[in-house]
Amino acid sequence: MDQSKKPVLISLCRVLADEHVVYAIIRGLALQVHQEEPRTTLDIDIAVLSREAIPRAALTAAGFQFGGVFKHSENWTAAGGTPVQFTDDPAIAPAVTAAGEILLDGVTLRVIRIVDLLHEKLRAGCDPARRRSKRLQDLADAQALLEAIPDLVNEMNDEERASLDGLPH
Repeated sequence: MDQSKKPVLISLCRVLADEHVVYAIIRGLALQVHQEEPRTTLDIDIAVLSREAIPRAALTAAGFQFGGVFKHSENWTAAGGTPVQFTDDPAIAPAVTAAGEILLDGVTLRVIRIVDLLHEKLRAGCDPARRRSKRLQDLADAQALLEAIPDLVNEMNDEERASLDGLPH
């Protein structure tokens, strides 16, 4: 896992645990947990069941600064400048509830399961509202997960398989 965000991640997850927030680490950091190849990401992405669950006062007390609100996200910044994005997209709610746990420096982190990460990467890779470069990265991430764990292909539906067919071989 990328070590530069580790202190922020531990602080953030400690706040979420102390406030009893059901959450899951998603996107780039989740990839770092589930695959051996390094994957850089600028921010920390957290999925929550609803934005009402975001512990704003506790985050502020821990040194995080509020950044803004968007359709399905709320942005914060850690004291050192690391961006944190919370999403409450209803499509990911089942994956948040089913998240697994890992222990990092004595703090329990909730991380999206690899099969749910694959589905989310494929969904994001097919979302026309996302920039093309982001969609291509999501599809490449999904392909990398399948290369690392070939049995994951059994968890995909026909539409998800077709989304990867257009990638160069």
